[in-house]
Amino acid sequence: AGLGLIDLHMQLRAGHRRRLHDAVNTGDAEVIARTIDEVVEPNLRFHAPIPTDATGVQALKQVWTMLLRAFPDLHVTVEDAIAEGDKVVARNTVTGTHRGEHMGVPPTGNAIRYSEIFVLRFAGGRIAEIWGVVDTLSQLRQMGAIRA
Repeated sequence: AGLGLIDLHMQLRAGHRRRLHDAVNTGDAEVIARTIDEVVEPNLRFHAPIPTDATGVQALKQVWTMLLRAFPDLHVTVEDAIAEGDKVVARNTVTGTHRGEHMGVPPTGNAIRYSEIFVLRFAGGRIAEIWGVVDTLSQLRQMGAIRA
């Protein structure tokens, strides 16, 4: 019975991660916000350098609003996803076109491609904590803000 419960928890985590991933790739801020409300704990602990004073799910929603404003065609491809205990680690490739201000850089129309790694911790069947590392140096170079 213990192994079946572990398998059920792993399927639940994978399902929530996939739902959030699918929502993000719609490019629709309302769909993303609704999905965040469904799969993320309201008091989410978000460990990543983000340009907002918001906390919890509001911080996560604001990050996606900002990203979609800068890169309306943003697409996240999960290259690897590994589940262990109450955590899922995802290594992603992000692509998009720089069509809005981002990190103080005005729109360039440049195609961007960068890597990110996120660790999601689950509690009570929902995402409770997120740690993120994003290759912002690649973003800035591709937007022309920093010389290669």
